[in-house]
Amino acid sequence: MIATHAQVLARFGHALSDPTRSRLLLALREAPGYPAELADLLGVSRQSLSNHLSCLRGCGLVAAVPQGRRVRYEIADARMSHALGDLLGVVLAVNEDLCADGAAS
Repeated sequence: MIATHAQVLARFGHALSDPTRSRLLLALREAPGYPAELADLLGVSRQSLSNHLSCLRGCGLVAAVPQGRRVRYEIADARMSHALGDLLGVVLAVNEDLCADGAAS
């Protein structure tokens, strides 16, 4: 059981280890979005965004919701949105100087 929990946390850590994926998760925490809009928001190519979405889907953090011919992406579980907010709050409380450059927003 401990190994399984460790694997889950490692998967979560991998998802957050890339700044673009972290920004993508925070953007999706605010509101669901479509790939083209998310790519523009984050200032990355659509191909790059697609790769990051694929990683986040593979980790079970993001869900793809078909809407006609388009696909909307959202946080897979509402608890994840709360967990991201809690995690960010704890990290900022522990060492606020690490995010002084605004990288967390």
